[in-house]
Amino acid sequence: MNTIVGTYECKVDAKGRLMMPAPLKKQLASSLQDGFVLKRSVFQQCLELYPMDEWNLMMQKINKLNRFVKKNNDFIRRFTAGVKVVEIDALGRLLVPKDLVAFSSISKDVVFSSAVNIVEIWDKDLYEKSISGEDMDFADLAEEVMGNINDDDNGIS
Repeated sequence: MNTIVGTYECKVDAKGRLMMPAPLKKQLASSLQDGFVLKRSVFQQCLELYPMDEWNLMMQKINKLNRFVKKNNDFIRRFTAGVKVVEIDALGRLLVPKDLVAFSSISKDVVFSSAVNIVEIWDKDLYEKSISGEDMDFADLAEEVMGNINDDDNGIS
């Protein structure tokens, strides 16, 4: 799977359908026939859209966990809570199940945000709040997370 790029806005209709933005649909074209998995985010009040091949890779990792370790079993249950297999219909729409709409507080305006190999789906107000930086200093976060990585010898360290 290639890296997914971009942030796109759309509106949700009365039935909970989202019109997939054309540039995003084009990037996901190779995954359209296999379908997608839609789930709750672990860390945020948003949804995560996994192309099926990415979901299968994630499940291979999770399948290596020993289910007889309580923490592992609890994690698996929570990670897969509310998981749904979804498809993009012929008109380019994605139907978000009601329980996932409720979890993510999606109401009217929606943001599709690329997250490397998956797509996050946010209520627009919650997305704007999450990236506003009010609760963290992004420069400090970037330094802590990426500060010691220099795999490419490109002078960035």
